[in-house]
Amino acid sequence: MYENLKNKNLYNMDETIAKDIFKDVEFPWEILPLIKDFIIPLGESLPKEEYEEKEEHIWIAKSAKIYPTATILAPCVIGKNTEVRPGAFIRGNAIIGEGCVVGNSTELKNVILFNNVQVPHYNYVGDSILGYKSHMGAGSITSNVKSDKTNVTIRYEGDIIKTGLKKMGAILGDYVEVGCGTVMNPGTIVGSNTNIYPLSMTRGYIPRRSIYKRQGEVVPKE
Repeated sequence: MYENLKNKNLYNMDETIAKDIFKDVEFPWEILPLIKDFIIPLGESLPKEEYEEKEEHIWIAKSAKIYPTATILAPCVIGKNTEVRPGAFIRGNAIIGEGCVVGNSTELKNVILFNNVQVPHYNYVGDSILGYKSHMGAGSITSNVKSDKTNVTIRYEGDIIKTGLKKMGAILGDYVEVGCGTVMNPGTIVGSNTNIYPLSMTRGYIPRRSIYKRQGEVVPKE
């Protein structure tokens, strides 16, 4: 049931240092409450010749480039060859993969970024998972709390799925391209290899290998 929403159909697990957190967990929103407690044993298991614990429970790969004006709070793991640019704010509970870009004025909180994810310009990503080589255009954000503060639900093919979570942003599969200025409402799930038009407002499930033009207009990729 809900096969398109399962982790195994959204992600290549070989492209994240956090693949063990996905074991025996079917759906991505079930991962979000587990991130904080997963990070510390993960960090302690990392090879010391490749990673350094810069501050308590903040592990950064020695090959990563961290600009001095970036703010990084614990717990956090930042992977090899990742770049964290000036003014970035990582608020903790963050697992950032290899070869990622976290840009100026980008804020991350309670997230998993698979390898080669780019959030390079003025992005907010909270309570979200971004798949391999996904990219968020300038000014695109994940909205992670409903305006009425009730628990987040997911709209999927006419069904309403209860997550039991007060906070849930967006789940992006592998190779998702999000256009500039897009707002992804709480409970957005985007299948792999999908493109979102700029200035979009998304909600619910968007199928894999599709182009999202606007609400109600989603076309398959040729």
